[in-house]
Amino acid sequence: MTHVTQAPLGKAPATLAPTQPVSLRINGQDRTLHIAPWTTLLDALREYLDLTGTKKGCDHGQCGACTVLVDGRRVNSCLSLAVMQEGSEIQTIEGLGSEAQLSPLQQAFIDHDAFQCGYCTPGQICSAQGLINEGKATTEAEVRELMSGNLCRCGAYSNILSAVMEVVGNSKS
Repeated sequence: MTHVTQAPLGKAPATLAPTQPVSLRINGQDRTLHIAPWTTLLDALREYLDLTGTKKGCDHGQCGACTVLVDGRRVNSCLSLAVMQEGSEIQTIEGLGSEAQLSPLQQAFIDHDAFQCGYCTPGQICSAQGLINEGKATTEAEVRELMSGNLCRCGAYSNILSAVMEVVGNSKS
């Protein structure tokens, strides 16, 4: 077996794509990235900021695994360019709680066993937080309808609904 090692280049290679600075406020921190203007918010979060809780599922806005909150509202981050979010407050699953202090939805998902493989869970929790923020989650039927853009291949829907309804009930008190 032959091993090939390339010698270091004398100068930095030419940039393959034009980049521009993009300032984002993510989970309460201001961040400036130098990225191509066509970089999605999802790729900016995962590839440039190492916020890998937000998942890439279908990459077409059909599964909800990439759901984050932008100014408190649910957004499929795979369908939004990072440059479009300058000046917005972006919250990912990493910004909803901490290991020491889980958010009420994170705790409810644990209490209700509202996940199996866990891949869709960050998007499910962000979507649920968004519909609570929007004041639209009042009945089980509304929650089912409003969460229908978040798919769970494992079929944990009844437990997800129970977790969301527990938090919705507590937020009305």
